[in-house]
Amino acid sequence: MSEIIIQIDGRDVAAREGMTILEAAQTAGITIPTLCHHEKLEPYGACRICTVEIENRGRTRLVAACLYPVEKDLVVRTRSEKVDRIRKVILELLLAHAPEATELQVLAKEYGADKDRFEKESSFCILCGLCVRYCAEVKKKHAVGFVDRGTGREISFIPEIASRECWNCKECFPLCPTEALQAAYVLTEALISSSPSFKLEAEE
Repeated sequence: MSEIIIQIDGRDVAAREGMTILEAAQTAGITIPTLCHHEKLEPYGACRICTVEIENRGRTRLVAACLYPVEKDLVVRTRSEKVDRIRKVILELLLAHAPEATELQVLAKEYGADKDRFEKESSFCILCGLCVRYCAEVKKKHAVGFVDRGTGREISFIPEIASRECWNCKECFPLCPTEALQAAYVLTEALISSSPSFKLEAEE
């Protein structure tokens, strides 16, 4: 693959054709925050916390660094007034769902986000999709998936598959950026609601 030189935060960075801005930045030791990205998974762009400002051919716009491919003469700013403002609002929205999440709190401090700005809807899940995608793309088990749409969207373990696969795996648990115990709770809830015998065992 041919080499492409892009500029990130005033530095010339060598990138390979096909790389994303995020990948190019990581190879150069430049930090761009992520919540839904994982090196073993296909780019997803759910959380948008990796938003950066780009300039190319005289045009400036905001893009998700984990999805946007590098291109010749691209200029990238990982921090700017616009970028910081967007990340701050995104964090405030996410904190309404997971106000005690350590990773979110660290980012909130950096960007001055107010965890009390929006009304709490504590689900402890920010729909990053890491557990769903890891189970599907890496483990090939499809034991967890999304249900419903819009504001009612949530993750759910598939009891018939989860009962066979999950307790001996649990590799998705530490991927959760909010709280690994939440994944355990959702899994247990799914198995208990679908299996009376499991419910008796859990109560003993």
